[in-house]
Amino acid sequence: MPILEVSNLGHRYGDRYGCREVTFDLWPGEVLAIVGESGSGKSTLLKTISQRLNPTEGTVRYWATDGTPLDLSSQTEGEIRRLWRTEWGFVHQNSEDGLRMRVSAGGNVGEPLMANGLRHYGKIREKALEWLERVEIPSSRVDDPPTSFSGGMRQRLQIARNLVVSPRLVFMDEPTSGLDVSVQARLLDLIRSLVSDLGLAVIIVTHDLAVARMISHRTLVMKDGRVIESGLTDRVLDDPQAPYTQLLVSSILQG
Repeated sequence: MPILEVSNLGHRYGDRYGCREVTFDLWPGEVLAIVGESGSGKSTLLKTISQRLNPTEGTVRYWATDGTPLDLSSQTEGEIRRLWRTEWGFVHQNSEDGLRMRVSAGGNVGEPLMANGLRHYGKIREKALEWLERVEIPSSRVDDPPTSFSGGMRQRLQIARNLVVSPRLVFMDEPTSGLDVSVQARLLDLIRSLVSDLGLAVIIVTHDLAVARMISHRTLVMKDGRVIESGLTDRVLDDPQAPYTQLLVSSILQG
């Protein structure tokens, strides 16, 4: 059974579509990449799937932990907030959007635990230290604020903050954008390892085809708000069928 079922999904800004007629299933443990140039609609699609934008057409169905299928557009704001608190995560392109910048690293990781009812300070700190270690941040930095961290460390802290409550589904919006190539590779290795260890389902938006190849099982290629090609990532990138996808791949090869 899929964890997410997207059917004919669309979001319209006035008379212009940001995305439209998008259909796919996402399975537990699967990483799905959404790729395309700036303005292709990939970030709008991610926000619409995750209910940060309201769909103007189509449906998103999510299978909750107890196996109940939820039509997300019919859920109340409180029910969606509960999913964000317990079953979903969102890793932002800009770490400042996903972290409390004036709160310590340990506090950032501990806050989601407190939101889920954990009150024992020692247990919260112990869990925070455990997750800092898992994302390769020295435990000695537990009391330091994110403002003192490098860009790569901030993204790893953001991942720890999201994963500490054991979500089932994580959305990632250009998580490696703006990072040096070596830092990107280290972050992608970490994400791939955590996805495998935790059995996460992930939807990742990226303009970088190398990121899609390294981390995803399947890829959707977007142009003008529509999915114009989809399939197993290696097939899409090694044998693209759509002229637009061929152009994207060839531009990388020529670069």
